[in-house]
Amino acid sequence: MKLGYFLGCSLALAFALTAIAQAPAQQGPGQGGQRPAMGQGGQRPQGGQRPQGQAGQGGQRQGGGQRNGGSPFGAGGFGGGSRVEPLPEGFVPSETTIFNSQYPAVNPKTREAIYKVNAPGAQKVTITQEGKVYNMEKASDGRWTVKTDPLVVGFHYYSYNVDGNTFFDPGTEAYFGGNFEQSGIEIPEDEKEAAYYHFDKNVPHGQVRRCDYWSEINGVPRVCHVYTPAEYETHPEKRYPVLLLLHGWGEDENGWTNQGKTNYIMDNLIAAGKAVPMIIVMDCGDLKTNSYFKKPGEGGRGGNVNDIFVNELLPFIDANFRTLPGRENRAMAGLSRGGMQTWSTVTSNLDKFSWIGSFSGLSVNGAIDQAFNGAFKTAKEDASKNINHIFIGLGSEERPENAKRVADAFNEFGIKTTFFVSEGTAHEWLTWRRCLREFAPIVFNKK
Repeated sequence: MKLGYFLGCSLALAFALTAIAQAPAQQGPGQGGQRPAMGQGGQRPQGGQRPQGQAGQGGQRQGGGQRNGGSPFGAGGFGGGSRVEPLPEGFVPSETTIFNSQYPAVNPKTREAIYKVNAPGAQKVTITQEGKVYNMEKASDGRWTVKTDPLVVGFHYYSYNVDGNTFFDPGTEAYFGGNFEQSGIEIPEDEKEAAYYHFDKNVPHGQVRRCDYWSEINGVPRVCHVYTPAEYETHPEKRYPVLLLLHGWGEDENGWTNQGKTNYIMDNLIAAGKAVPMIIVMDCGDLKTNSYFKKPGEGGRGGNVNDIFVNELLPFIDANFRTLPGRENRAMAGLSRGGMQTWSTVTSNLDKFSWIGSFSGLSVNGAIDQAFNGAFKTAKEDASKNINHIFIGLGSEERPENAKRVADAFNEFGIKTTFFVSEGTAHEWLTWRRCLREFAPIVFNKK
């Protein structure tokens, strides 16, 4: 994200909160930046309880820029996070905070979180966390504070609601989820359980590269992120298989790196000899356009993003990276809506892919031999279009019974399928991190 964006946000935020300070209290809804149901990121009510079958999405951070450093609302600006003060016993800054911020703070043992926001002119400030709205209390210095109930481990979105106006917290990185910028907090798992998605200084690390390419279908430049394994730079003669990995609704190409921690997961798996070194391509699952660039039906909104993946993105990757040729070296996986896009893309292009990963994104109904216009029947009967392996994974709180029946049906049909349930998780990034951990050792493994 460009510096100008953050400066513009800082000025807009300053003007907005100045107006709050000077105006009488508004009777705003105080809903803490709630999003539509599909953008809830797997939010759950207090105490770690999860509603059944709730939909939601992840998001991602946009790096760089300044955050309200010169705000007129006291040290630390709107977020008040840069004041140096002792944290309550047992609390540490969340890993999502920016480098000079202490809040939000988390207690790894109790899984509680403390939020602080500096809004001296406000009349009411709330925050929504895991579906519960918390009313914050105002201190004499103008800062508002609240401590939450115990939260479920993993990544959660939140926004502040200040007198009916929603703001993200400048004390954390900004994450794009639910189709808008908001804040995020990570409630830590047990260190041993979480080790697979954290940076390990003792293993070699790959790279994540930003690549810009022109899309004739989209009518605009597009951006993808490309993970290359650690050995990519030291083995210039070697070529690699390619996994196309998609985010879900309301996110973009940054999600799998920033929330999903794909590079750390892959570094650790490859170093342990559990996964084949591979190139992973993370693109946006939406058409990046508006009426300024293209009118509907002129290749912009009227285009098909699946065609971009197959006809523009993969050729771009082949031309710019050392890739192995052939469908047996091409896989596609995605979470939620990205999983649905995976099913539709692969079944329409069996000459180009032979591995499928569906993370909370099952899109198969009815008889296997009739689904997707008989694609699986073709895959079974035509060796040149066979599917090597299907992976279906989701959280235990996502009602996995139907997905299990589909996985069993695929195996009975003769297409090898692995079924995985992430215990104790819902439609959220912790589920999808675990799915990638389980899927990566399967894909491109010819044994």
